[in-house]
Amino acid sequence: MIAVTGSSGQVGGRVAAALPEARRLTRKDAAYRDTPRMRQALDGVGTLFLVSGRESADRLAEHRSAVDAAVGAGVQRIVYLSFTGAAPDCTFTFGRDHWYTEQYIRETGLGWTFLRDNLYQEMLPMLAGPDGVIRGPAGDGRVAAVSYDDIAACAVVALTGAGHDGRTYDLTGPEALSLHEVAARLGIRYVPETVEEAYASRAHYNAPAFEVAGWVSSYEAIAAGELAAVSDDVERLTGRPAKPFSPR
Repeated sequence: MIAVTGSSGQVGGRVAAALPEARRLTRKDAAYRDTPRMRQALDGVGTLFLVSGRESADRLAEHRSAVDAAVGAGVQRIVYLSFTGAAPDCTFTFGRDHWYTEQYIRETGLGWTFLRDNLYQEMLPMLAGPDGVIRGPAGDGRVAAVSYDDIAACAVVALTGAGHDGRTYDLTGPEALSLHEVAARLGIRYVPETVEEAYASRAHYNAPAFEVAGWVSSYEAIAAGELAAVSDDVERLTGRPAKPFSPR
């Protein structure tokens, strides 16, 4: 039995649709932080597709709770949706949660596969403000954004195929684009900001500090070159080239 978390989301929903026999789990079925309920939801499951939780101040604790539930339920293997360049000191602050989650999964002794996706192609248009301009401290850095469809297709292969235990895959698009190039394809403009300007321009949202840091540091990671590497893992897993960024 395969269980798919986040089955009402963009990636999890696609995976669940491709695996009709899988057990679908949404946050309403079992919140990651509710270990006992999550454990009950995973009863009889052999392989778990663990979609990372929404960004929050305690997301790492939520991930650990979900992993604990998997261990307690007797799950044998976790396929975890991680992030490109996950490291304890990576520039993108949310990427650090992914690294620590990966380490926690490793320590359980369960089988594991990590799918480290780049930024979502479908999210790139949402970087633009109400005036149709993308602003952020990405400089001339590049991002190898990947589509929801490609991530989901890779997840299905990793969940159902053999030979993926102990493997980490970098899921990217076929090209690394600057935000100037992204904006041009969208028919809009990109205006680079300094880090200070980025924090100031986002202050009106009155969002929690951790969330604003995540927003700003995603651009900083692009500027630092941490999201620029292009991988052929999508093609190696699915047998077809990754989709280029092509706004409709």
